[in-house]
This record gives sequence, structure tokens and C-alpha cells, in this order.
Amino acid sequence: KTSNLKFWECQFTVIHCKLYGLFPLPNTVYYRKINVLGRGETWKGGDYMSPPGGGQKVRLLKSALEDIQDENRVILFVDSYDVIFSSGPRELLKKFQQAKHRVVFSAETLIWPDRHLEDKHPHVREGKRFLGAGGFIGYAPNLKKMLSDWSGADSDSDQLHFTKIYINPEKRKSINITLDNKCRLFQNLHGALDEVVLKFEDGRVRARNVLYDTLPVIIHGNGPTKVKPFTVMIQNSYDLLISSESEYPVVVIGIFIQQPTPFVTVFFERLLNLKYPKNRLQLFIYNQESHHGPHVRTFLEYHESEYQGVKLIGPEEDIDPVTSRNIGFDMCRDNIDCEYFFSVDVDVVLKNEDTLRILIELNKPFIAPMMTKPRLLWTNFWGALSADGYYARSEDYVDIVQRHRMGLWNVPYVSHIFLMKADALRTDLKDPDLFESATLDPDMAFCSKVRNKGVFMFVTNVHTYGRVLSTENYQTNHLHNDLWQVFENPVEWEERYIHENYSNVLKDGFIETPCPDVYWFPVFTDVACKHLIEEMEHFGQWSGGGNTDNRIQGGYENVPTIDIHMNQVGYEKEWQKFLLDYAAPVTEKMFPGYYTRAQFDLAFVVRYKPDEQPALRPHHDASTFTINIALNQVGIDYQGGGCRFLRYNCSINAPRRGWALLHPGRLTHYHEGLPTVEGVRYIVVSFVDP
Repeated sequence: KTSNLKFWECQFTVIHCKLYGLFPLPNTVYYRKINVLGRGETWKGGDYMSPPGGGQKVRLLKSALEDIQDENRVILFVDSYDVIFSSGPRELLKKFQQAKHRVVFSAETLIWPDRHLEDKHPHVREGKRFLGAGGFIGYAPNLKKMLSDWSGADSDSDQLHFTKIYINPEKRKSINITLDNKCRLFQNLHGALDEVVLKFEDGRVRARNVLYDTLPVIIHGNGPTKVKPFTVMIQNSYDLLISSESEYPVVVIGIFIQQPTPFVTVFFERLLNLKYPKNRLQLFIYNQESHHGPHVRTFLEYHESEYQGVKLIGPEEDIDPVTSRNIGFDMCRDNIDCEYFFSVDVDVVLKNEDTLRILIELNKPFIAPMMTKPRLLWTNFWGALSADGYYARSEDYVDIVQRHRMGLWNVPYVSHIFLMKADALRTDLKDPDLFESATLDPDMAFCSKVRNKGVFMFVTNVHTYGRVLSTENYQTNHLHNDLWQVFENPVEWEERYIHENYSNVLKDGFIETPCPDVYWFPVFTDVACKHLIEEMEHFGQWSGGGNTDNRIQGGYENVPTIDIHMNQVGYEKEWQKFLLDYAAPVTEKMFPGYYTRAQFDLAFVVRYKPDEQPALRPHHDASTFTINIALNQVGIDYQGGGCRFLRYNCSINAPRRGWALLHPGRLTHYHEGLPTVEGVRYIVVSFVDP
């Protein structure tokens, strides 16, 4: 097992396979002896992306073959750093025998490193034409002959050496070389990602070449393709719950606010709810937005003392986002007690309170929880990269996102949220330029550096963790800007503002009927009521309560109230969306055969005060039906108030905060507003389908 060795310590592997008789006759004997050549030796053969290089492999292989005298010995040569075996020696040897040649090389679609040799390669009727040096299998005598005239330097190209032998007809025939043109033994991924899929069958996973309908035994992530997501067995994990809280690893949580973002207050509420001892957590908070300063200060005012330590960088310090990331990393690197750095952007909705504990228990140097966006195939990871390092869709991406395939996945890119071991930050990832690149944005540059340092990035979708908010079209010109997020972030908006029992409203027996054809049901949370009141008071332009009203068509109001219209604060589109999604279904259930488009001429917040306008005289509403929602609490915020329907002599004297009254507007439901005798009462009213 070489997966834990550094790249330069395990550049390639030789597997000896002894073979007697015709495979697979019953007297077949095989065994495996694995030699990792070059272990402990400094690598001088260049990198995997640019020629020349690889000659060191040839030298070491030539030396290793000198002691092998058995003419029937079969040698498999593969690179170790970027190779996966998808099957065992039986299948490998069988396919080698079926090739009917003494040496079989892997094949590629792309020629490398000398394009000028393309015309010299033999043409093939079907399959790949060019030789790949990262994997081959053959009999020991033939391999010795192939390597006999090697005298190159360690930095010379092994690929070019083998290519020149192969394109020489005499040498090719003498050594008896062929290529695995249809990828029955070897699958090189460079230039071939589109032709390879993962085949899930009978509890096993095999890479399948859909172009040739073959199941390669050896998968080689050559060149820049060491990025394909593969599931990983979860090993070496540990259970934090068996430890006392004083033994939990110390974690620095880096919180990054780089742009105006909705629901920042909710973010900090969820941070507080993480099931992890706060005295084992340190906070690094970077806030680039003055708009969010009050949110951060309020959180720290009440909760800073609960954490082991807090470092805040505010907008007044004028530190750029990339520098802030490095400062956050250094806060962990420089603290001998820090074992993990948990990076979380403020647009992350961390729903799973066990997220941090789960990630730590998976015991990986770099791991991220999969985050999604509602009703989209967007996630915080990429399944593959294009040749120039940008996003590419992997074949299994959709299955992973939709959690049809669940596990731990090795991926080339993650963003928004991840957990890193402090040891990795202090060793492989200690460079200060991790986020810098001339061509890539900071996140892409960071992930590129992490990959190049040999640190595998994993994403887990075994549990559901949360989602990422949309920050597009987020305006900051209101007091409570989150109220306007009903379109951009409808799921988060609903969780924040719609009553927890609304989902039961359409069930039989849950809607109350306090008066004939008057329906009463919960719709708003306390937060929604509070925000609507504060938004209107912040706007402050209450009407005078007179009959003359230039805000409405005709300029005359027959039954005036002291109010602010939704269109005055720019909330008419959002309010219609609310009516369509949460009022219309109730209307259609309680008034069968009537279907509303939730059109309204008037939607407004009314204020009742004893010394201003305490009540409202009897009247009809200019609507097919009316929605009336209480925004504050009788007995606490005010005394009196309520609504009386005169025809039925039926009064609702104790309206519940956040509950809506739905009733017909004309003819039958002549009604009045009962006097508010103390305090201030607020309601929001909609005349629907005028």
C-alpha cells in the first residue's frame, strides 16, 4: 500500500506475475510480488505535466530486471501515484494472454511528448493509436531487451524512449510490442474523461470505457486528470462522543463576510447551535461589509465570552479577502493547540448541527460537507476539471448531488465550507501564496495549490448538511432586507418568516372558524411580525387618516386608516408572491370552485393608537376576499382591539400574533375594527381580487 507515500517516493510499481501453462487452465499458477521502485530516493525525473522527464523510472526498472532470470515471469509496470486497480491478477493475466503479444503498452488518444512523431505511429483499424508509458505488461526477457540500450539521464523522457522503440518496425517486431488500443487492460484518463463512466453493479464499482465497451483493469489518472471523483472507504475515523468535551480538538472557525449577504443573523444563530463545546472553539471573523457590522457586533456582545477566543477584522481595517484567508490560517498555524481550521463563508446555511463533529470524525486532512442550492444541481464542489483548470461535469456528478450515490468523494475543487487539519496547514500548505494565480480566481488557485501539494480534497454526502444562499440582487437599502428574499432564497425566507405550523393549515380540522365564513390560521412567525412593524416604523410615512388619499386611484378613501402601503416601501411584488404561495391555497380550499390570482389594489400595514386612530367604523372591503394578519400581541403590546362582523354579531377580541383572518370582502361580511384602548396595535391588510 503506497497511498500514504509522497509522490517522489513512489513514482512507479513493478508487479511480478509468474505464469505457467495456458491461462486460465486449472494448472495455472500466479503470484504477486510488488516492488515500489524509487522509494526513499529523491525524484529527479521532472513533473507529470511537461517534458522531458521520467528517465529515472527507466533506470530503476532496468536495474530491477537484472536479477530476474525466469523467462516465463510476467512483469506489470505502472505508475504508483495516480493509478487505481479495479480488478485482480486473474483478469489482468487473462486479458494479457488474449492480446497475443509479449509486451502490451497502454494506449492514448493524445501523442506526447513529440507531436512530430505522429505520422510514424502505425495506423489502427479501431482504437487508440499512441503509446502511453505509464503502464505496460510483458515477459521479463522482452522487457530487458526493450531496456537494453537505455543510457539516458534521469531527466530524459521515458515516454519518448519507448515511443521510438514502438515506431521502429524492426524493434517493435523483435520485442513483439502492441498497444492496448481498446483499453481492456489500461485506461489512461488524459484526453479520455468523456469516454469513461463509473459502473455500479452488484455492490462493486468499475470504470467502464463506453467508447469500446470494455472494463479496464488499471485506471491511470495521467497528466492533469488526477481529479476524477472516486468514492473512498471511510477508514481510520474516530468517535468524538466517547471523549470528554475537554478532549475535543481545538478548532479555529474562520467566518468570512465578503459581500452583502442575506440572513447573516440566522447564520450566527446556527453557529451557536453547533453541537461542539464552545470552549474548544476559537473564532476568526472577517467582515468586509459595513452593512453587516451591527450583525457581527450584536453576536459578539452576547456570545463572545462563550468561546475560547475571538479575532475580528472589520471593514475599517481595509484588509483584502485573500489576505484575510491567510490571517485566518495563521491564527491556527501559530496556535500549538489548534488541530483544525474550519472555513465557513457567511452565505452557508449550516442546517446540520453535527456537521463539525462529523467532519472531524472522518479524519481527513481536507474535507468538505456537500452543500446545495434548492431546486438546482449546484453544489460547493466540482466533479472534474477541464484541460485549462476550469469546471467540467463528471459523469457521476448528478448522482452524487442527488445522493443516489453516497460516500466520501475525492474531488478537484471545493468552496464555501471545508475543514482542514492544522498539520496540513503547517507543512504541505504553509506557503503564503495559496490563493494567488495569474489566471485563476482565489478559490480556484487555492484548490489548484492544494492538489499540486498532494493533499486530497474530499467531499461527503453521507448526511445532509445544508445549502448555500444566493447573494444576487441582495439590496441593503431597507431596515430588514431579508424580507425581500422571497424570490432569491425562498426556502430560507420561508424558514425565517412562515409560521412553523403553516404546513398543517391545509389539513382537516386545523383551520379555525371563529365566525361564519371567517377562517383563522397561522401564517407568520414572530420574527416576520416584528420585522414588518419595524420596517414600517423605520419608513415612517404614515398616512394622516383622512378621506383624501393621493396614493389610491381617484384620490378618495371612504374608510380611511392610518397606514403605509406595501408599494410605498417597494414590497408589492414580494407581497403578491406571499399571497399566491400562502393565502391562495387556503382560499381555494375554503371556497371551493374559486381560484384567485392574488391580485390586489391595496395591501397595507395599519396602526391603531388610542390618541391617534383607535378603531374603524363599520364597512365593506373593496375585495372578493380580505386577508387580515395580526402583527403584535394583545395583552402585551396593546389592550382592546379586534374585529366584529355585524351580520353575525360575532367578534374576535383576542387576535393571535402571526395568525391571518380570511373572509369575504363584500355583501356578507360587514365589519368594524374594535377600539384599541392602550398601547399600539398593528395589522397588515390585503384586499385581494378587487
